Amino acid sequence: MAFGSPAELPPPAPAQAVALSATLHCLTGCAIGEVLGMIIGSALGWTTGATVALSIALAFLFGYSLTSLPLLRSGMALAAVVPIALATDTVSIAIMEIVDNAIMVLIPGAMDAGPGDPGFWAALAFALLVAGAFAFPANRYLIARGKGHAVVHAHHHGH
Repeated sequence: MAFGSPAELPPPAPAQAVALSATLHCLTGCAIGEVLGMIIGSALGWTTGATVALSIALAFLFGYSLTSLPLLRSGMALAAVVPIALATDTVSIAIMEIVDNAIMVLIPGAMDAGPGDPGFWAALAFALLVAGAFAFPANRYLIARGKGHAVVHAHHHGH
């Protein structure tokens, strides 16, 4: 492919805006799951591995739920919504969870700090911010090709 061909050009501004919206949407679900998972795991004295596993599971649950609920409320059947949610959010949530949890594990003391420690919240906020920055290019790539959140946006707009 020649340099400057259409496939190599950045997506138009609307795709950038949709990608930002999609990233913030996924980040919201991930943040809810991460915070709950970290709080529950810390409160119960779980190991780092168990706490991370719970956080990941809850991040996917909340991420998929944030996509699914509006579609279900619009009258779509669950059998139609599930594949849309999986196709829309899996890549973004997976990227965010890998990055976020790697950062939390790598920051000294972050996983040992409890929810009452400001260092815990600072580490988690930093990890989520970096995770969102890593997911944005993937969301932009998918949306520019009519995949990812472009699919769910088509359903929101009745197409």
